[in-house]
Parts: sequence; C-alpha cells; structure tokens
Amino acid sequence: MKRGGGGTTIPSHTVHRRILSIAIPSIISNITVPLLGLADTAITGHLGSAAYMAAIAIGTSVFSTCYWVFSFLRMATGGLTAQRYGAADWSGARLCLKRAMVVALAVSTVIILLQQPLATLALNLMDASGEVRALALLYFRILVWGAPASLALFALNGWFIGMQDARSPMWVALTQNVLNVGLSAWLVFGAGWRIEGVATGTLAAQWTGFVLAAILALRRYRRLRMQPDGGSLERVTWRRYFSVGRDIFMRTLCLVSVMFSFTIFGARMGDTVLAANAILMQFFLFVSYFMDGFAYAGEALGGRFLGGGNRGAFTALHRALFVWGIAMAAVFTLYFAFAGEWTVCLLTNVGAVRQAAFRLLPVAMAVPFVSIATFIYDGLFIGITATRDMFISTAAGTLGYFALTALGTHLPIMAPECWLWTAFLLYLALRGSIQACLLPAIVRRKFHMHKA
Repeated sequence: MKRGGGGTTIPSHTVHRRILSIAIPSIISNITVPLLGLADTAITGHLGSAAYMAAIAIGTSVFSTCYWVFSFLRMATGGLTAQRYGAADWSGARLCLKRAMVVALAVSTVIILLQQPLATLALNLMDASGEVRALALLYFRILVWGAPASLALFALNGWFIGMQDARSPMWVALTQNVLNVGLSAWLVFGAGWRIEGVATGTLAAQWTGFVLAAILALRRYRRLRMQPDGGSLERVTWRRYFSVGRDIFMRTLCLVSVMFSFTIFGARMGDTVLAANAILMQFFLFVSYFMDGFAYAGEALGGRFLGGGNRGAFTALHRALFVWGIAMAAVFTLYFAFAGEWTVCLLTNVGAVRQAAFRLLPVAMAVPFVSIATFIYDGLFIGITATRDMFISTAAGTLGYFALTALGTHLPIMAPECWLWTAFLLYLALRGSIQACLLPAIVRRKFHMHKA
C-alpha cells in the first residue's frame, strides 16, 4: 500500500474483498426478509381470497411504519460504531451499543402501551373493506408483542455491522426466518389458524432471533473490554447520538410516508389492486434487501475509513460499490423481464390479482436501475454520519412523489395504479441524484474535520 495525500491507497482487489466480506453475509441475511414476505404472501395467497393478502399487506405496512420510524436505532448505531472501530475507540464502541439498547427498550414500551390507539389510527387511514380491516386488526394485536425484540434487533444489527461483523446478523436472520416460515406454514395449513397462524409464527421467530443476537453480542462485548483503547475520534455523548438519530428519524418519516401512502392509495383502488401491489412490492423488497448488502458495506467501511482518516480508501470504496450496484441491477432487471410473470403466478392463484400484477410489471421492472444510487449513497452517508444531507435528499424525493401522485388524479392519461408506480420511481431517482451532487462537498468537509 502507498501513502498519498488523501490517505492510504488500498489496492482495488482489497477494496472489493472487504466489500464482499460485509456484503455477502449481509445479502444472505437480508434476502431472508423478502423471502419471508414472499412466503407469507404465498401462504395467504392460496387461501382462496384476496382479503387475506390485502390484510397481510396492511398489517405489514402498519408494522413497517412503526418500526421504520425508529430505524435510526440501526443506522445511527452502525455509523457511529464504525467510526469508533476505525479509530480503535473500543470504549466508545461499547457505549454506542449501551445507548442504542436503552432507547430500543424505551420505544418498544411506548408502542405496547399505546397499541390500541396506534392500531385504530393506522386502520382508519386504510380505506379497506370490513373483512380486510378485521383480519388486519387480528394480525396487529398478536404481532405488537414482538416490538421489544424487533427494535432491540435493530440496535444489535447496527452494532454488529459497525464492528465489521456481518456474519452474526446473518446467522440470526437465517435462524429467525427459517423458524418463521416453517412455523407459520404449519400453523396455517396444519393447525388451520389462517392469518393468526402467520402472526404467531412471526412473533415466535422475532423473540428467538433477539435471544440469539443478544448472546452473540455479549460475547463480542466482553472481548472488547479486554482490548486497550486507541483513542477516541470524538466523545460519544447522548447529544451526538440523538443529533444523528434525529436526522435519520426525519428522513425515515419521509420514507415511511411514501411506503405507507403507497399502500393507502392502492387500497383506495380496490382489494385486487392492493393485492397486486403487495406482490410487486415484494419484488422491490427483494431487490432492496439484496442491494442493501452493498449499502451495509458502504456503511461499515465508509465509517471505518473516516474513523481512520483514510480518504483515499473512501474514494476507492465509492467507485467499487457502484460497480457492484450496476451488476446487481442488471441481474434483477433480466430476471423480472424473463421470469416476472412466472413469479406472480407462483405467489397467487387468484386470476384477477394475476392480471393486475401483469399490467404493472413493466413499470416495476425499472426499479433496479433507478434505485442504484439511492442504496449506495444511503450506506455511505450513514457510515460518515452525513445524516442531515441524507434527510434533505429524501425530503426532496418525497415531495416529488406526492406531487406526481396528485398530478395523476388530474391527468388520466394512464391507469391510476401506473401513475402510482411512476411516482415511486421518481421518488427513488430524486433521492439518488441529489445525494450524488452533495457527496463531494460532504467528503471534503468530513475528512477535513477529522484531520483538524
């Protein structure tokens, strides 16, 4: 390795190897999440009614809203911990985990205490049929008791990634989701519990995953206490944690408003469109969790290089991530083009839902390439804790999304559901392009501050 003006120059093959050491276990871990969603959709999709699929779509959207709002537990913890790792600040790394777990416990307690008004508010926003509403409420009342486990897992997974450890979350996710799919399928088809079987299987798996993650984290935590500190990059204070968390919280509110409104708008178009959107959204989630593997690599390594003051390595990381992002987008686009309709048929045997999904498939196929920059830059921005700028880009994308959906109601040049998907594509494109414009100045500022 050579020393340059911007820090240590790392060979290209080394950068790619480090990316893959984080990305591959993260992909294996993340891929179980959309596969779980596909399994739940497939289970309910073969119960003979679109109402079950619609209820799962609404219930999943409600919990996504509750949990995504507090996703700073993972992101802030991951970015700050990665910087501590790069600076060999082990006491700071331990403190990041402590504070994240305290916040996770506090938030989950509030969710459980307020479960009735939260459920009422969420379901009132959904203009679904009475049958779908009753099924979604049943799903919510069971799964809300998994809030402590789910939010604690956010914090633990963020800490693992910050510590450059993607294998522990992988084993936790594999254990959790294999149990979830198996137990849910048995409760639905074996015990005849229907939607309550899906919810109960998920609840049991959430708590199992938390227990396993806590055991693995405790072992790593104890080893850190034996290592000498290399000096702190900056003080780990509650103010710093909440400053980063606040920006991510605001950004996540924008993200959740888009995803939640997407379900609401689909519900207003009828149960069939709602169910078709749920299937195609599983396609997007499949892409997103796959691409997030490389975003996690950007988060872990970007924060690590900032903590070590290595700007040259950060630049090489930036370039390498886009190579992988483009390759992944090409693979998914080809899959959707040649096997998209087959996948839809696999997930449901309801003819009307299949036809609605077929009509929307060409628009949904554009998602992989449109979303490359968004995923890569989100990871880098989290790693170097450029959270205010990440919020600004997401807010702009959100405004574009709602503006286009509103425009679609006045310009009926295509079906309402096609307008909805087009607006979603605009939202992704604006986020990524704005982040690309902001990154150079952010990198100069962040590494200058570190050098000073």
